[in-house]
Order: sequence, then C-alpha cells, then structure tokens
Amino acid sequence: MISYKSEFKETLNLAYPVIIGQLGHMMMGVVDSVMVGKIGAAPLAAASVAHGLFILILIFGIGVSMALSPLVAMCIGANDLPKSGTIFRQGLLVNFTLGVILSLISFYAAEIILHLNQPEDVVGQAIAYMKTLGWSILPVMVFQTYRQTIEGFAIMRPAMIINILANVVNIFANWVFIFGNLGFPAMGLVGAGWATFTTRFLMALTMFSYVNFSSRFEPYGIRLNFKKIDIGIIRKILRIGIPSGIQYFFEVGAFAGSAVIIGWLGTKELAAHQIAINLASISFMFALGISAAAAIRVGNAVGRKEKAATRSAGFSAILIAGSVMGCFGILFISLRTFLPSLYINDQEVIEIAASLLIIAAGFQLSDGTQAVGVGILRGLADAKIPMIITFIAYWIIGLPGGYVLGFVFNLGVQGVWIALLIALSTSAMMLTLRFNIKSRQKIVF
Repeated sequence: MISYKSEFKETLNLAYPVIIGQLGHMMMGVVDSVMVGKIGAAPLAAASVAHGLFILILIFGIGVSMALSPLVAMCIGANDLPKSGTIFRQGLLVNFTLGVILSLISFYAAEIILHLNQPEDVVGQAIAYMKTLGWSILPVMVFQTYRQTIEGFAIMRPAMIINILANVVNIFANWVFIFGNLGFPAMGLVGAGWATFTTRFLMALTMFSYVNFSSRFEPYGIRLNFKKIDIGIIRKILRIGIPSGIQYFFEVGAFAGSAVIIGWLGTKELAAHQIAINLASISFMFALGISAAAAIRVGNAVGRKEKAATRSAGFSAILIAGSVMGCFGILFISLRTFLPSLYINDQEVIEIAASLLIIAAGFQLSDGTQAVGVGILRGLADAKIPMIITFIAYWIIGLPGGYVLGFVFNLGVQGVWIALLIALSTSAMMLTLRFNIKSRQKIVF
C-alpha cells in the first residue's frame, strides 16, 4: 500500500531547492529593475517593454528543455542507466540548436518594438537591450540541459545554489556595465543586457563544470562523448518538449495580453495589476517547485511501471500544492491592503490592488493545481493534450472573457482578473481529469 505521508516527504524534499532557486531567479529581475531605475524612467520603461517580448521567446526554449527531467527519471525508474546518458547528449544537441535559433529570432524580433507605439526615447533603448539579451539564450539552454538532466536524477540543489550565487554575480556585473566601473564605459540599459549575458554564461559554465568533473555521473554516460545522432530519442524529446514550450508560451502570452487589456483601462489599474501579479508570481514559484518535483516522482514510477505509485505521486503533489497555495490565499486576503503599500504610496492604486488580491486568493488553489497538473502529465510523457487545454483555458476563455467582463459588463480590471480566475480553474479541472484518466491506462515507457 502506498504511504501518502512518504509521498509528501519525498516530493517536498525535491521541491524546496527548486522553489528557492526560482525565487533566486526572480530576485535577479528585481535587482535589474532597481539598478536600471537609478539611471532614469526611460531606461526602466524600455527594459519592461523589451523583457516582455523577450520572455515570450525564451520561455518556449525553457519549456522544450523541461522534457529531459521526466525522460531521465523514467530511465532511473526502469534502471536503464546508459539510456539516461543518451537522452542527455541528444537533449544537448536539441537545446543547443534551439538556443541558436531563438537567439536569432530574438535579435530580429526586437524590431517589432518599432511598431508598438512606444515613446521615442524608449524605443531605441528597448531594441538595443533586447538584441543584447538575445545572446543570453544560448547559455540558458546549455544550463537548462544540464539542470533538467541532473534533476531527473533527483539532484536539485546544484541549480538552487547556482541561482543564488548568480544574484551576486548579476549585481556586480550590473555595477560594472550599467554605471561604468573598473575601467569599463557606462553602457546604461545595454550594460544590463551584457550583465545578464555574463551571469547566464557563468551559470552555464558552472553547471557544466559541476557535472563533468563529478564522478557520480560517470556511470550514466553524462559526458560530451557524442557517438551518433539518435533520431528516435530526439523525436521523443521534441514530442514532449515542443508542446511544453508552446504551452508555456500560451500561458505567459495570456498574462501579457491581460496586461495590455488592463492598460486600456488606465495607468492606475495597470499599476495595481502589476503589483498584484508580482505577488501572485511569488506564490506561483512554490507551485512550480512542487510541479518539477512531481514530474520526477511520476517519471520514476512510470519507469518502474507501477500504476498505483504513479497515481499517488501525482495526486499527493496536487494536495501539497493545494495546501501551500491555500495558505497564500489566506495571506493575500489578510494583508490585502498592507502588501500593495510596500510597492506604492498612491491610495487609489492600493485599493484597486487590494481588490485584485481577493480574486488572486480565490485562484491560488487553481493556479497551484494547474501548475502541478502540467508537471505530473509531463511525467507521463503527456504534453500535447495539456498544450491544447492551456490554449482553450487562456486564449479561448481567459483573454476574450477578460475583455467581455472588463468592458462589456463594465467590471474593469476586476473583470479581467475574474476571467483569469475562470481560466485557471478551467485549466486545473481539465488537467486533473486528464491525469486521472491517463494514469489509469497501461504504462508505456
């Protein structure tokens, strides 16, 4: 009989390093904003515009790379150690190639900013910044390849430590390149882009060194000894990775689209939205960590061909996420006026943000469940249907619903957020139902 207490413990042990690492990654963005803000409002606005477009490109690559951890976890569960090395090498080939392609896309897509009707003093800086950020995609994809591979072995702490240390490197590199220190010219916003590239390059180099100089990975063949291109493995990676990348693109794109809709309502509404979404993003990092852990636990069980263990790993992760996110929901309601006051002094913005945090509290359970749902289905190597579910929830229900509730029914920014609540709830229910059905079927690895 499966012990849920044991499942909770195993999942949380895997999840907490990912959560800390993700929060560390978020802090890099906060630090960038603070340091860029020191040189003026225009560079800060340019950074916001460029990063909003850039993240849509980068998130697709990250989604593709996340196919590796469940595939490696399946190999470990099946005790097929040499195959995990093959998956790593083919994954590195796929991710490196994709990194080059996405870098080129980012470079040329920066010209789109010319057509976004932004202030003249913002456009030039935003384009230059995004083109510089494009160079950082390749080291991100290399880092992700090694990270997702070793996380498939349930080794989560190295990525956490590297993400934390990266904050120190990023602050120093920003100080050097933005403001012109240690003999370097002051490059302003473009300097922040080069600081990001430097930080991500060192992250990739550190992860590469850790894996290649560690004897623990030698028996698995996690080395750069390419022998051949394995089309079968590449297809398996892409069959999971491409839908996962598109799914993340749909999700991030929908929230970006919601910000655009809210921008039509007014500056104060948009400011309140940014505050509330930032707070909700912090809680989402916890769900994301649980999701990553659950994908590995489910993948291990699939490799062992244990149906009961597969289902308990998945459903226990949903229960954990529900409990954690429920606590955040209570926190958001209790501190709905205090938390926004940490961001701004404008009382009207604080009141709007407080009303949004009540809605955010309502979708914490849904947000946690849908995040874990994506992870546990990835652990089953099921990515195509979750991609379709995400598209329906966000782009068929969420975005159009936000416009209708916000403008047709005159519910304003609260209407847009109610639509997000409906979208997240729809996604959560459909993904949970999909896992319940899929995990009952014959396990094929």
